[in-house]
Formats: sequence, structure tokens, C-alpha cells
Amino acid sequence: MTAAETTQFTIENVREAICERRTTAAALTTEFYARIKKEDAEIGAFLTLSEDRARAQAERIDKMAAEGKPLPPLAGVPIAIKDVMLTRGVRTTAGSKILENFVPPYDCTAVARLEAAGAVVLGKLNCDEFAMGSSTENSAYHPVRNPRDKTRVPGGSSGGSAAAVAAGMAVATLGSDTGGSIRQPASFCGVVGLKPTYGRVSRYGLIAFASSLDHIGPFANTVKDAALMLRTIAGRDPMDSTSAEVPVPDYVAELEKPISEGPSWCGAGAPSASSGQALAREKHAASGEPIRIGVAKEYFGSGLDAEVRAAVEAAIQKLAALGCEIVPVSLPHTEYAIPAYYIVATAEASANLARFDGVRYGFRARGAKTLAEMYRQTRDGGFGMEVKRRIMLGTYALSAGYYDAYYLKAQKVRTLLTRDFDEAFKKVDVIAAPTAPTPAFKLGEKVDDPLAMYLADIYTVTANLAGIPGISVPCGENREGLPIGLQIFGRHFDEATVLRVAHAYERAPFVVRR
Repeated sequence: MTAAETTQFTIENVREAICERRTTAAALTTEFYARIKKEDAEIGAFLTLSEDRARAQAERIDKMAAEGKPLPPLAGVPIAIKDVMLTRGVRTTAGSKILENFVPPYDCTAVARLEAAGAVVLGKLNCDEFAMGSSTENSAYHPVRNPRDKTRVPGGSSGGSAAAVAAGMAVATLGSDTGGSIRQPASFCGVVGLKPTYGRVSRYGLIAFASSLDHIGPFANTVKDAALMLRTIAGRDPMDSTSAEVPVPDYVAELEKPISEGPSWCGAGAPSASSGQALAREKHAASGEPIRIGVAKEYFGSGLDAEVRAAVEAAIQKLAALGCEIVPVSLPHTEYAIPAYYIVATAEASANLARFDGVRYGFRARGAKTLAEMYRQTRDGGFGMEVKRRIMLGTYALSAGYYDAYYLKAQKVRTLLTRDFDEAFKKVDVIAAPTAPTPAFKLGEKVDDPLAMYLADIYTVTANLAGIPGISVPCGENREGLPIGLQIFGRHFDEATVLRVAHAYERAPFVVRR
């Protein structure tokens, strides 16, 4: 199996090729390393390659195939891991100088589960330092360039994870999402990115940014591949007390369920409902229950790029044409999401990053005369500007006299946002929205304007604050050929419906014309 045999590698076609002995895991691993060495000098998606580990895994898979043994579900599939997840014996930096030479003694649970399922880990992927950023320009090593336009950012903080899939340097990858860091890069790079429900995937071995907001999830070329990845990594882990004891469905089987029991029809417009849609809803009520898709006006405000709006509205029309019912909903506290998020997230970052002090592991400044001086010099030299900015913001929000005014109030807003989603999901099954307000922006365009950078997450942070699942799927391009993402939110632990709607949209053989 070579690039000439397939226009796009997927988990399914890779595994089939190995099972049918049309290729070997070792040959495929060699081919992907050749791709990385050819393409990545310009893109910058990888920080560390794990060739010995990858080739040993590939040999194990090939030995099983040669002996006629049943192959695991991800047998020989080349994947890569965001460099905030621990990998035993493989350098893990979190994109920071303070962990430049850190080699973990154990694996992140999600990584261990992927390898147990037969995946081949090619290496570790570049990211914003400690996952703090929206462009992957905050990496202490080098920025990542968007494979679709190398003058532009791939999004962040999981920019390396999105770029590796988009450039064909991995079949699938893992990223982390604290405020949109899977979905926004997926949108910018034109791939699929899934953030599961909080607690669905173990965070054991994930270097913490904000513990109540962090999620691990997959990037892939297709929704089906994302479902396969999630099925592998999801489930209760005794090593993570926040992982939920909730049954994990067969997400791949769920994809094949219809999103409407009745015949397809063409909706008259989105996001507003029309009398034509109301008539169609009545017809569907008689023949079956369609998926109800909520559309909130709060996600279609004045800050939304016109071409992004048009693409997302067309995507919603397409879902309507597939038989879904479009229902207006309201998420009235959305306007407070960014300020609430950047108080909660920075406060938790301040506490989590206190452990990086140069005493136990990681970088230590030399030449300090006192312990306090060593702490200051280590943290000042080891952390980048954005990380230091967020630590200071969080420390201030938690300080005496300001805790109630900032942190406590932000947590109250978080509760209101969660209630907004709870109320909306009483009326609908999923909610459709833009993933990001604009397509990928230019490298350097927002580096000196932190507020503008933070606002790039305006449509994604709400899902993290509420803990609900969300996915970004490509839904078109602008005039410059830059990808645009459609975001789909679902109820807690209902990734199956989110994936099902995204899969139906992805596979639909037609586009609704406006």
C-alpha cells in the first residue's frame, strides 16, 4: 500500500492493507518517516521522533500478521501524540524550555490504550507552551505552519496535531482541548477534531494546564476514524478520579444509524426557521423522529466572518436537507464565556504550574545564591511570555481580596453557561455553530495582541466550561481556499449522536445551494 494506491490514508484502509498482506506495518512506518523528513522541515509539526519505539511496535504487528493471529483494531496505524502527554522513555516537553530534557517514566493512559490497540506512535507533536495559545506560535521551539497555507497558523494549542494529519504525516493524532485546542486547529487545517465529554477520556499522564477544563481527543481525516480513536481511548481509568464510570458505546456502529426516520427534504434557510421547515417538521413527526439541531443566534453575531457564516449556514441547510429538524435555541450567557474562561483557566494554571520550580525535575537555573533566587531565575528563564502572563493573571484572581470578585464570580458564570446548554438540550439533540470566527490568520498577525488571540476561541470555550462534547468537521473553504469548520455540540456523554450527525454531514453526496 503506497500513496499511489490511496488518495487518503484512513485507519480502516491501513488495517485492511496489513491484514491482506498488501503492505507491512514496518513498510508503512518507513513510508511515514520519509514523509515527515520530507515535509516537516517546512511545517514544524514534530518536536521528537520515536523511531525505535515505532519500529518495535511495527515488528510486533507484522509478526502477528505473519503468524495468522487476529490483529488489534488499530494494527499498524501510524499516529502521533501532542507533546503534553507523557510517553515512557520518549522526551516530553509540553512545548516549553522548562521541560526541554524531560523523559517520563510512564505512559499517559490514552497513549497506552492506543498502543495496546496496535497503533504505531511516530513521535511527539509541537504545541503552544503548556497548551496555552491559539496559534502554536507560543511553542518554545518553533511555530507550526498550516499545511494548507504555510504563511498562516494551524491554530492552537494542538497545531502540530492538526497539521500532521492535514499534511499526511500521520493517519490520526491525539491533541488536548482546554478551550478549543482540538476543534479550532481542526477547523483551520481542514481536518476532523473531537473533544469528548469531560471524564470520558482519562487525563492520567496529561501535563495539566487547567484540570477542570482539560480534555484529550483525536484528530483524523474522517469522522469514522475519530470514532475509532475515541472508542479506543475512552472509558473509566482508576488512575484518574475524574474519569467517569459511564459505559462506552460502539461509536463506529452508532455512525450507521439514520439521523432521520423519514424521507430527506430541503430546508429553506439557516439559522432562522421558516414556514416551509415547520411544514416539513410536521411531515417528519408523522413518519418518524428526526435529529433536532439547535442553532443559537449568539454564535452568529457581528464578529463572525461573512464567508464563515455563509459556509456554516449552508452546512446547516445541508443537515436540514438530510432530514434534520432545525430549531432556534438561546444560549444567553455566551457573551460572558471568554472572560469567565480566562479567569478559571489562568487560576488553575497558576496552581498547576507551581510544581515547575527547578527542584524535582526539568530545567534549573544555575548560579543562584539562594533557594528563592533559584526559583525566580528558573521560572523566569524556563517559561515563555504567554505562560508567565497567565500565571500572573491566575495568581491575581486567586489572591486575597480578589478571589470572590473574580474567581468565584467566574465559576458562577460557568454554572449559568452549563444551565444554558441544559435548557437548550431539552429541545434539541445537538447544537450547530461555527468552530472559529475566522479562517486561519497569518503567522505573527495576533502575537502582540493577546485579547485578539483570546477571542479566536470565542465559539469553543463554552463547551469546556460546560464539559460537553464537541466536534469540528470541514464544511467548505473561503475564496482563498482556507478551510472552514462546522462545530457540533452534544449532551454530556452523547458523543455517539455528535459523531452520527457529523458522519452523515461528511458523507452526504450533495450540497444545498443558497
